[in-house]
Amino acid sequence: QVQLVESGGGLVQAGGSLRLSCVVSGRFFSPSRMEWYRQAPGKQREWVAAITSGGETNYADSVKGRFTISTDNAKDTLLLRLNSLKPEDTGVYYCHANIRVPTGAIVESWGQGTQVTVSS
Repeated sequence: QVQLVESGGGLVQAGGSLRLSCVVSGRFFSPSRMEWYRQAPGKQREWVAAITSGGETNYADSVKGRFTISTDNAKDTLLLRLNSLKPEDTGVYYCHANIRVPTGAIVESWGQGTQVTVSS
């Protein structure tokens, strides 16, 4: 069974920074793409950033230039650095990946989320 566990959220003032982590555990093959999503109160979950196994990154326009997605493959960890935070960045941040497990099945996996709150 594959599990994704996020951490690193918290309360920060506008302009501040946070680093989110998502640890992948279980038996799996490294996913070809991993992503971060977020969900603000009363809004739909939205895509934030993605990284491929080759290191290619993509960002939502709202976070481009402020957020950086990366991986620590030695630790099976997905990272998201959040800089120059704004109140509108407030929400629950989730990591996501479609992961192939040893049986050959591809399992769509979500973490439980970590809360980011940015005060003005």
